[in-house]
Amino acid sequence: MTNGLELEDVYGATIKRIKAQDGDKSRLGMTTLLWISHAERPPQADELCHALAVQLGSTEFDVENIPSMSTLVNCCQGLITVDKEASTVRLIHFTLQEYLFAHPDIFIKPHSAMAEICLTYLNSKQVKSLSTADSPDGYPLFLEYCSVYWGVHAKRELSDYGKSLALELLKEDYNPVSATFLLAHVDLFYDEGEPDIPFSGLHCASFFGIVEVAAALIEVGGSDIDGEGFYEYTPLSWAALNGHEEVVKILLERGEVDPDKENGIGKTPLACAAENGHEAVVKILLEREEVHPDALGVFRETPLSLAAENGHEGVVKILLEREEVNPDSVDEHGGTPILHAAANGHEGVVKILLEREEVDPEQLDQWGHTLLSYAANNGREGIVKILLEREEVDPDKPDKRGRTPLSRAAKNGHEEVVKILLEREEVNPDSADEDGDTPLSFATRRGHEKVVALLQSRKAAIPSTT
Repeated sequence: MTNGLELEDVYGATIKRIKAQDGDKSRLGMTTLLWISHAERPPQADELCHALAVQLGSTEFDVENIPSMSTLVNCCQGLITVDKEASTVRLIHFTLQEYLFAHPDIFIKPHSAMAEICLTYLNSKQVKSLSTADSPDGYPLFLEYCSVYWGVHAKRELSDYGKSLALELLKEDYNPVSATFLLAHVDLFYDEGEPDIPFSGLHCASFFGIVEVAAALIEVGGSDIDGEGFYEYTPLSWAALNGHEEVVKILLERGEVDPDKENGIGKTPLACAAENGHEAVVKILLEREEVHPDALGVFRETPLSLAAENGHEGVVKILLEREEVNPDSVDEHGGTPILHAAANGHEGVVKILLEREEVDPEQLDQWGHTLLSYAANNGREGIVKILLEREEVDPDKPDKRGRTPLSRAAKNGHEEVVKILLEREEVNPDSADEDGDTPLSFATRRGHEKVVALLQSRKAAIPSTT
């Protein structure tokens, strides 16, 4: 088998041959390798062909420039392959990716080059003329990638030319078709049937966190710096959501920006940042007197509960330093920060919250579920162990339906949790809920054979088949 050094020689020699090709073959071969190795996802074959047809500086996209996939394969001298099943193009081997990244001199500022291609495409007359009223089947093939990822490349590397292209694109609202593609990738209550999404150029620059572009748009004005767009998100909300601290700073320098403004789903910029674990942004926002660190969302969730639910220990610690923050706040469904953390298996957050006197390890939600119930139900072994170390925790406490932590763990087949619970003398292996179901009946009915064996080892009663 060829070893690493021999592969380096092979790849190096092949790239030299690609660069030595006549005419446009060299450009096509090297640009193809650039796109495949630096794209945010494996490019579709048709997307790649369209990317290589874009001519920088042209406001027209000429379909006559689109190369065939077979041409690109030939220009790359065997270094790429087409996955026919997925219709994607990839490098011939993962070691080629490693080689290209280990030799940064092969591609000069690749992300800047890709951003310029994407922005040129988005500024073309063909794309600008598109409407959400058009059939999606008629959208250009390269449009989704450009709409979603141009800003990712631009944030990494942005040339002066790329900046001018971005400002040209964003001097007006982001194209509704592009906005639809972009926001479909955001984890929000998004309705793909929404015809026109309000999304200004400043919203877009703040979303991607491109400081130079956001600052230039603010300077020239023309858009409401605190304006509400899609789901009433402001530019500050988008920057906070995605953790772009420098954009957050320049927005907060403007007096007309409300640092505590709720969006359409009741979340402040602080809540957006806390939910996604952006510690630096959380600290910046908490420096503002107008920001309420314990603000309630539409479901009475707080920044702390959002951070705890998602396991962001650093944010949890920062918020708990504030006297105004209630470590045991109750949301609309009776959930607390520690209940959410326990349900999702965030051991570090659970430990942090248990250090607070206000937090009751035996607290109940509206259905009578304890922390232990949540952890057992979801198979969170580590949290089950942490809770059982506390004297005040009842390992066999039933909820309002009479189901114990053991019953919930058995029902869902969490073998290790069942083992841990059965080690406790207080745990009744035959506890029955309001319907007469026991841990063993649940495990039997669901086919959890190992759990059944564990329960029978504790002499649990065999459920009746009648």
